[in-house]
Amino acid sequence: MVAMVAGCASKQQPDIASTAGGEAAKPVPGSQDGTVVVTGARVGREESRDRKVAAPMLMAPPAPVMTGYAVAVADAEVPASATNTRPTAEDYRYFVPPVVVATDPGREVYDGEEVSPVKIAAAEPVSTFSVDVDTGAYANARRFLTQGQIPPRAAVRTEELINYFRYDYARPDTRETPFSVSTDLAVTPWNPDTRLMRIGLRGYDLPQDSRPPANLVFLLDVSGSMNSPDKLPLVKTALTGLANQLTSKDKVSIVVYAGAAGLVLDATSNPSEIRNAIDQLSAGGSTAGGAGIELAYRIAEANRIDGGVNRVILATDGDFNVGISDRDQLVEMIEKKRASGITLTTLGFGTGNINDALMEQLANKGNGNYAYIDSALEARKVLGEEMGSTIFTIAKDVKIQVEFNPAVVSQYRLIGYENRALREEDFNNDKVDAGDIGAGHQVTAIYEIVPAGKTAWIEQRRYEAPLSAAAQELSSEAAFVKLRYKLPDGDTSKLITTVVPASQIRSAQIPTGDFAFAVAVAAFGQKLRADNLLGNFGFGDIERLAGSQGDFYRQEFRKLVGVADSLEEPRNGG
Repeated sequence: MVAMVAGCASKQQPDIASTAGGEAAKPVPGSQDGTVVVTGARVGREESRDRKVAAPMLMAPPAPVMTGYAVAVADAEVPASATNTRPTAEDYRYFVPPVVVATDPGREVYDGEEVSPVKIAAAEPVSTFSVDVDTGAYANARRFLTQGQIPPRAAVRTEELINYFRYDYARPDTRETPFSVSTDLAVTPWNPDTRLMRIGLRGYDLPQDSRPPANLVFLLDVSGSMNSPDKLPLVKTALTGLANQLTSKDKVSIVVYAGAAGLVLDATSNPSEIRNAIDQLSAGGSTAGGAGIELAYRIAEANRIDGGVNRVILATDGDFNVGISDRDQLVEMIEKKRASGITLTTLGFGTGNINDALMEQLANKGNGNYAYIDSALEARKVLGEEMGSTIFTIAKDVKIQVEFNPAVVSQYRLIGYENRALREEDFNNDKVDAGDIGAGHQVTAIYEIVPAGKTAWIEQRRYEAPLSAAAQELSSEAAFVKLRYKLPDGDTSKLITTVVPASQIRSAQIPTGDFAFAVAVAAFGQKLRADNLLGNFGFGDIERLAGSQGDFYRQEFRKLVGVADSLEEPRNGG
């Protein structure tokens, strides 16, 4: 094995340990602090970690462990890969999630939001939010359930559960209009007096031969906290799979951090060099995440591809040994770097100390996405089947704004997206950052609405103003949906609008098929979050609503709902 060379980004940080043999270190491009390039990847010296957690972040309670369960899917339809590496049903005949004993799961960090409140359309007719294509909350909730525990409410972001799955949305025709927009309505299964309005976006599927070259920097946490079968070994599996999807026009660099940060692999397009460098990684030492991120961005800048994808991919349990002031500095640095076109994807691993709150925040600020990898199958899904949507952006700063007509809709609430809410004035402001959409990505948002004249959640106010003449004149419209986005190399947003006709509310039926499954996932998320507006709608109702499914991931969802049902504490008297 090629040696690691001693070096560090700060005199206060321990050196990366040396092993037998060695190569001379090379200076990092743009480095002013003595950081060195190293070849090899063994990091030594396990050290204690002084961790600081900022309020009001919530901690997960200890999780009991149960044996894995098997899902037979011999006849399942497996989603087609964005890179034509379609797995077979045989690959998924039995899925047994890893059984991991968490030594201290009480140190997991989540930053949950309260369930979105109900809005009165006459008083607040406009709802504005940034799109979200993260999926980390779903995989993390799956991990909790397979370990025999209902996930903590703060860990569940319903929109990430919904957007984990693909739906039957129209395919966009051209890259110039990079996604389609569709809307539909249905009667709410848990409340016959309300309706569910779904807004669906589908991104343009970028053909393999026309995608831009990629400059990727793998930023890998090799600290002692990653020394677990569900952490660094899974990181190596995930990134080896991604490396196998790259072409000769792409290049990869690898930066590691533990007690210090170092460059393990300079930019290369050689797949065997990438795989060899990944294969030699091992864990040990304390965590200096800030130094690693700073170095990774310098390497990305030094190898920038004009007109291509320039992205840092951070793989960690998020257990950064930095204080809250350093965390704020990290976020500020990432916000500045995104302006230069270098984006950030975060991949979370492991149990016991996963810092979900920080990793989601970093991805959001870095115009990237956050995924939690709990198994080799999930690694294959995120970085294999969905590589295009994970890496290649087709639209940025995507915002949605819905204006409800109070003559048709009396009250409404957005299911999920609590931490993506924007002010109404942010919608037309191109300086306000919002979510990005990758090639082939889908985004789904679901509103629960009360049609005018139906029993509402909030009683009519004594001094409520009468409806405006404009609202009454446009009573054929239930809502006006606006979408703003920028092309990847653009600074000025484009606008797409669509009208939701009131006739769709009057003709709405109980959801079926694809829509029913999306509603089931939304209900599942809200049930895990203890949303009291679900009434008595339980896990058994959700499983029935989801219906029979042929797709592997949807089959797995139904099994997880059943697991949640078995773990739910019985109500008093029953």
